[in-house]
Amino acid sequence: MSRNNKYPLIQKIAKQAFMTFKSLKCSAKGDSKVFAENQAKLISLVTAIRATDLKISPQKNKPTSGSSEPDPPPVTYMHICETDVFSMGVFLLRTGASIPLHDHPGMNGMLKVLYGKVNVSCFDKLESGQTAPPRFQTPVTPFQNASLRRSLLRSVAEYSENSGPCLLTPLRDNLHQIDAVDGPAAFLDILAPPYDPDDGRDCHYYKVLKTVAEPDIAVMENQELQEEEKEMWLLEIPQPEDFWCGGEPYPGPVVSV
Repeated sequence: MSRNNKYPLIQKIAKQAFMTFKSLKCSAKGDSKVFAENQAKLISLVTAIRATDLKISPQKNKPTSGSSEPDPPPVTYMHICETDVFSMGVFLLRTGASIPLHDHPGMNGMLKVLYGKVNVSCFDKLESGQTAPPRFQTPVTPFQNASLRRSLLRSVAEYSENSGPCLLTPLRDNLHQIDAVDGPAAFLDILAPPYDPDDGRDCHYYKVLKTVAEPDIAVMENQELQEEEKEMWLLEIPQPEDFWCGGEPYPGPVVSV
């Protein structure tokens, strides 16, 4: 895609994101013709974005010079723009860093790697209904029962700067964990609408619970389960103590919406 025209690519992405999501009510289908056409245009633009378009380059982990210095955050965020329709920014992960499993209530999203590689594990929430939870390897206390969530592990995939974007909707792939692979990584992140605790869109964290399974079945089906969708149980937890996100200035072209 040509970059020799008047408007920076990231400005085109912001404009298209606004057009795509401004009239979209929280729907997992997104099946209107207008939305489908706008989303296709947005995906095309996002697929073309590279770190150089945002004046971003991989950062090396700096060794700490002494114990008196605080540890740097494993993840930092560059804010680009935000409206009531969508937010856009860049997450930067240090070598070995992860963004823990979390959700995006009632939100659509798009993740595009700018440099490095990330492993993304995507889950759907399922209705618990009257389903009794199984036995877990680590027993769950009675007061934790209300925090149990049935889920479906839909995919585990690796993304690089040459990959297309990873998408999420309110009902499909809405929970994900993101792990940096073989070094630092960065990705463009678009969420629509933005997080807003006052409007029911707060971020919740989860951990996967391992069930007590029949050993022979687990061994026999292990390879198959890695390739297929798998029902799993999650436990909602506080933000993990080893994860926090810092902020840093965005060095790229100014974006206005």
